Amino acid sequence: MHYNCLIVDDEIELAKMTAEYFEMFDVKTKFVGSAADCYDFLDNNEVDIILLDINLGDGSGFDVCKRVREEYQLPILFISARQSDDDVLVALSIGGDDYIKKPYSLSVLLAKAKVNLKRVEQMKKLSADSNSNSETIIIDGADEALFLDTATMSAILNGESIPLKAKEFALLKALYEHKNTIVTKDRLFDEVWGDTFYSDGTLNVHIRKLREKLEEDPNNPKYIKTIWGTGYMLEV
Repeated sequence: MHYNCLIVDDEIELAKMTAEYFEMFDVKTKFVGSAADCYDFLDNNEVDIILLDINLGDGSGFDVCKRVREEYQLPILFISARQSDDDVLVALSIGGDDYIKKPYSLSVLLAKAKVNLKRVEQMKKLSADSNSNSETIIIDGADEALFLDTATMSAILNGESIPLKAKEFALLKALYEHKNTIVTKDRLFDEVWGDTFYSDGTLNVHIRKLREKLEEDPNNPKYIKTIWGTGYMLEV
């Protein structure tokens, strides 16, 4: 069966309340209270996005995120009472697309979920429309070439296939659409995340992950340049 959202949280009453609220706004949602139940649910159902707590009774949300990322390409939004910046950075570094701190506003959480659901639908449509065709980006106009495959949300750099998470792909595509021009942070937040609820740390982590995957020397990037105090630029 297909669901828009799966909530994985051992605070059952909170998860139930959140699921009921989402259902009021036509977001088909289920909740489970453990890592084991999460894996079982994903084995038997199709899910568009996951809202994932860190502290689960039978394991860590970090471990769940890593395992899910090995098999599925879908947005993962962490929801946690843990407040430290280190937790946020770990969550984003291992594959999380966002980090929402508890206690959260149901309306804000719903808005973030809907933004990600919209992205999922856009990617599905792109995949269907493109029929697995790739968009070609020529880098430096020389022997190097980067291909963006909208069907698989992956990049192929110099013949090497590089899988990208949904937000990484959307971020790289947004930079390419404004190639050789400065793209402000606010514009990237708007085009990639759909709002400005996010911190600079969220964007910085995703830029760093892209550089680690695409740049020969991530600390001295050739393609994705930082424009200090303003934003970023993809030099093509």
